Amino acid sequence: MTKPIDVMATPAILPDLEQKPTYVNQMFAAIAGRYDVMNRVMTGGQDQRWRRLIVKQCHLPSGGHLLDVATGTGDIGFEAMRLRPDVRVTGVDFTHEMMIVGQRKAYREGLLDVHGSRLRFADADTLSLPFADATFDAVCSGFLMRNVTDIARAFAEQRRVVKPGGRVVCLEITRPQAPVWRDLFGLYFFRLVPLIGSLLSGQPQAYTYLPHSTLAFPLPQALQGIMESVGLRRVRYQTLMLGTVALHVGEV
Repeated sequence: MTKPIDVMATPAILPDLEQKPTYVNQMFAAIAGRYDVMNRVMTGGQDQRWRRLIVKQCHLPSGGHLLDVATGTGDIGFEAMRLRPDVRVTGVDFTHEMMIVGQRKAYREGLLDVHGSRLRFADADTLSLPFADATFDAVCSGFLMRNVTDIARAFAEQRRVVKPGGRVVCLEITRPQAPVWRDLFGLYFFRLVPLIGSLLSGQPQAYTYLPHSTLAFPLPQALQGIMESVGLRRVRYQTLMLGTVALHVGEV
């Protein structure tokens, strides 16, 4: 059994690959209750607009079924149900505490019906999704890929469970390349975000991990190449918020 990691005691560096799944799981469990508030503050509310873009890029058919991988507190799935009342959503995550927060929100907003036919949450590992091939009309993820140990395998699993003609949509933080904005973003992301995160969540280590997790993460063009390497077609991306966020779309 893997020894638990004290997130607060872990140095402000990235965990190694062997420790990363346990580290990330415990980190998100620790911040689950304040995750949504921190997202709103950290992005100036832009994360809500990004979720609408994700849903639109999924191109769900009438009555379609969306898989939201690393659903967290469920916001992408909720946005899909608001924009498309005819679709079904399955949200999966390996941090159960995040989904508990999501389920409570869904009850409050009336998004869970008594049969669970439109929305359901399930525990799952993104590197081994517990679904048959060609199950979903689209698969999406928001801020997942920095946290996995094998990006190509994660995309391959998403491609596997999407029906022919469906889409894989990925939203991720990226590093701006324009020198002046890159420096300003670095100051905000590496200095202010950990401070704000500490004040709002009481978990400074989690919001120190966040900026550091972008350092070795592939830039948008390289991420496009990884998506193409697992068989996704017509892969393209757009950058948002002055080049700090990238939205990738691939077709099956």
